[in-house]
Amino acid sequence: MMNDAPDILGPDPRPPFFPVDNAAELGLEPPEDRLGLPVRTWVRALAGMQKEAIVLNGATGSCWRLVSDEGPYLAGHDRAPCPLCIYITGMVSSYMSEIIALADRRGLASADIELTLGNHYSMEGSALKGTMLGAAQTPELNVTLAADADLSDLEDLVREAITTSPVNGLLQDVNNSLFNLSWNGQQIRVGEVESLESEMIRDPAEEFDRVRVAESHVADDLMLKVKSAEAMEGVPGGANTSLQESQSRTLHVRARCGRRDDGLKVIHENLIRPIGSEFRFLSDEAPRYGGASRAPDAVTYLAAGIGFCFMTQFGRYASITRKQLDEYRIVQDTHFSPGGQGGAGKAHPVETHVYLVTPEGEEFARKVLDMGERTCFLHATCRTDLDLDLTVGRATSVG
Repeated sequence: MMNDAPDILGPDPRPPFFPVDNAAELGLEPPEDRLGLPVRTWVRALAGMQKEAIVLNGATGSCWRLVSDEGPYLAGHDRAPCPLCIYITGMVSSYMSEIIALADRRGLASADIELTLGNHYSMEGSALKGTMLGAAQTPELNVTLAADADLSDLEDLVREAITTSPVNGLLQDVNNSLFNLSWNGQQIRVGEVESLESEMIRDPAEEFDRVRVAESHVADDLMLKVKSAEAMEGVPGGANTSLQESQSRTLHVRARCGRRDDGLKVIHENLIRPIGSEFRFLSDEAPRYGGASRAPDAVTYLAAGIGFCFMTQFGRYASITRKQLDEYRIVQDTHFSPGGQGGAGKAHPVETHVYLVTPEGEEFARKVLDMGERTCFLHATCRTDLDLDLTVGRATSVG
């Protein structure tokens, strides 16, 4: 069972997030450039709900290692943020960067800006019957600015800025994800999901243990737990509730983003439903996008969040069905348009190569992939055309 899984991340002496200096040596290369910002992500399951991702930004060359875990609701060890929290960090970080950049181009002081973003999801159906389905709902973004301009002008600025964000391509377009599947080292046909119709990319199974921490200038404490979730029994969103075979529930995650005096974006997130912990993240862009690469950039968080969420569904489905799933990994390619280029931000369908090791047979492997795609909240985001509920207000100061 998940709650019996060893805690791999707890004893790890390395920081949970760090820059990687040997991506090329590992054979990690970006996918072809289609929109200007190609990202390749490796993700592997460690134990239970703990996972590790290596994310390479092909536009900047930056490479980061991030980890994810789950709280009591999924019988996790709560050592790291859940996938939805990592993803919302990427969203709000991207929005902040675009607003700052456009405000600077228009000659408006942009020091006092705060963003609060709320994401909502739902899960309905039975895992055993194969009817369980995850869905994404309209995000809610509130922006407060202190600037010498009419409120209507500030609203126009914010709306234009967030439209140019790479996130826009994930929300506004309908992008059905594409997949390849390997079972016990052999590529097999997929089931209900859409196929990539290509050969598998090399399985990076042995490369994760060779990842080296880069000796570069990065901020301290890129991710910190601020407050631990209480393991509450018998309440909605409480311990083990997300492992139930049949579900009808909603999820709510919220992130607040501001800036430190040194320019780093600071994101505090709360997993409100189910009952999760509060974490604090730092984010920074590469020099070509106005930062100094002192922390993971927005698209790194976005790509890692998608990969982590998808992988979580594999482990959860195996746990619910009581099937043996010994190893699971993915190589995921995402393609975004860079922000600040004018016009609406774009994204291509997520392309994922899935590697499963299980004695349960080919049909189980296909079912794991099918149910993973059906129940992944972030693949649901990609395949759903979503608006953004935006409010903009004026602030004299932002704490």
